[in-house]
Amino acid sequence: MATPVVTKTAWKLQEIVAHASNVSSLVLGKGSGRLLATGGDDCRVNLWSINKPNCIMSLTGHTSPVESVRLNTPEELIVAGSQSGSIRVWDLEAAKILRTLVGHKANICSLDFHPYGEFVASGSQDTNIKLWDIRRKGCVFRYRGHSEAVRCLRFSPDGKWLASAADDHSVKLWDLTAGKMMSEFPGHTGPVNVVEFHPNEYLLASGSSDRTIRFWDLEKFQVVSCIEGEPGPVRSILFNPDGCCLYSGCQDSLRVYGWEPERCFDMVLVNWGKVADLAICNNQLIGVAFSQSNVSSYVVDLTRVTRTGTVAQDPVQDSRLLAQQPPLPTAPLRRIYERPSTTCSKPQRVKQNSESERRSPSSEDDRDERESRAEIQNAEDYNEIFQPKNSISRTPPRRSEPFPAPPEDDVATAKEAAKPSPATDTPLPVPNLEVPPWPQVVTSTPAPKAEPTIIPAARNEPIGLKASDFLPAVKISQQTELVDEDAMSQIRKGHDTMCVVLTSRHKNLDTVRAVWTTGDIKTSVDSAVAINDLSVVVDLLNIVNQKASLWKLDLCTTVLPQIEKLLQSKYESYVQTGCTSLKLILQRFLPLITDILAAPPPVGVDISREERLHKCRLCYKQLKSISGLVRSKSGLSGRHGSAFRELHLLMASLD
Repeated sequence: MATPVVTKTAWKLQEIVAHASNVSSLVLGKGSGRLLATGGDDCRVNLWSINKPNCIMSLTGHTSPVESVRLNTPEELIVAGSQSGSIRVWDLEAAKILRTLVGHKANICSLDFHPYGEFVASGSQDTNIKLWDIRRKGCVFRYRGHSEAVRCLRFSPDGKWLASAADDHSVKLWDLTAGKMMSEFPGHTGPVNVVEFHPNEYLLASGSSDRTIRFWDLEKFQVVSCIEGEPGPVRSILFNPDGCCLYSGCQDSLRVYGWEPERCFDMVLVNWGKVADLAICNNQLIGVAFSQSNVSSYVVDLTRVTRTGTVAQDPVQDSRLLAQQPPLPTAPLRRIYERPSTTCSKPQRVKQNSESERRSPSSEDDRDERESRAEIQNAEDYNEIFQPKNSISRTPPRRSEPFPAPPEDDVATAKEAAKPSPATDTPLPVPNLEVPPWPQVVTSTPAPKAEPTIIPAARNEPIGLKASDFLPAVKISQQTELVDEDAMSQIRKGHDTMCVVLTSRHKNLDTVRAVWTTGDIKTSVDSAVAINDLSVVVDLLNIVNQKASLWKLDLCTTVLPQIEKLLQSKYESYVQTGCTSLKLILQRFLPLITDILAAPPPVGVDISREERLHKCRLCYKQLKSISGLVRSKSGLSGRHGSAFRELHLLMASLD
């Protein structure tokens, strides 16, 4: 008979490179448990489908690192707060910016969507909590009471309360209908990182950096129990959907707690480090963690985890939780949330807001929304999740299939156990474990390509060259060893040619510098163009771009043909320099060029005006030639596409 395959209780599902720079925030979609949103220092918000290596959509618009992100329950809206204090809301199904909210004076630390109404709560480093109406694009109310940064915000299931946790060691409960604080829950001795409402009862849980979890009764406004001895700061907690237990994402482990009385039901080892967020789907708990630019996701099979009943021995608290315990008393039933059947009414405004908080949409905000974009990186995954064919079905689609668990033992162990015993010659069948039903780790590193069409400016190895060509060939043992002279000749292969190229470039730059010191910038640029070496032009433009006052109209007539060549170059650094120079010319001279060309002819003879008109016509002709190139490249993705789209907008008046 076949050897049974024992699957794991917890395993690593996926690891991706989420951003070009460090990841600063992430959140899981609680509706499906299959959508992941990440915010990075590159000012982008990226969306991912769990267990798929490619980014679905990249949202741009923020100009500073994204500090906090949050998805609403239907996973059709996403809100992101930046280090500058601005908040942006995107419609994922329409793939566009919905609102830009400005009012905080410091970075956004926490966000949450109202469960029914179109409202968003934000907590900031400036200690203020603000409630925003997405429809009216304004602040409805501002809550004051914390003395330090607000780290977590959560709406109650019925949408009437808002809980806040802050670095001032306090947890506060706010009444949205009355617009005031209902109660403050003291007791923590460290910054409070997370709060969570019970899905049914009037119960609130809070986790702190003092390594404790406290449970609060929201009818009597007093502590119910306190769990101590966590292995590290508590950053992520989540109630089971039926409310039977609380999951705590600890350092490299998941713990399952009850609260009346306090007890640990089970503990599962998960090597996820410092887990950032938790979600539950298909009786599986999904946890995500990030380190620098990498994001990892993990799965815990809840069917193999003890969630009620007898108490499991906790390695940290085993001295206090004995194996032999009397029957646990039945917890009293608390009041249950009354969820409205329709969208909630607008919270009552108890005082008049300031003009700045209830101002109407401004032209500056409209400009920010026009500059915000949603770049769809994977159209197939985007259409599957956010564009369902049946308009009645909810997005993302509710997947009924859980993630398959990998086998507990490796292939070698299974084959060893399946070897025939001495008593029989019939071998036992070996289960096919060579290809598991689902890979345990999926990385987002693409397959190596032959040679990129654009050579990046920063790279670890030269394009088109192989390091093996410059190293001694590996000799088999029968051949004689390579002598030193042969090894040195292979290492120096191509060295003389490179020295000649660099010497020539240095000489050309010296020539341009000598002309600049004796003449003006126009003469030096003419000399650089006459050398017919784009590398010299790039070096010179990188200097000129740093000082906008050096640019004159006659300089544009010389530089624009060179910019057209740079934009078609295969070198990324050349393209970047060309885009920077073209943007500077468009911002400084395009209004002047269009005004002069549109002006009526003067009366009499004006030599200087005729020369200026000739230069403007020449520049206009060159810009028209470049505009077609910019338009064709505006559809590119990534940094190049963003630069060309910005240039295309600046050149819109030419059309």
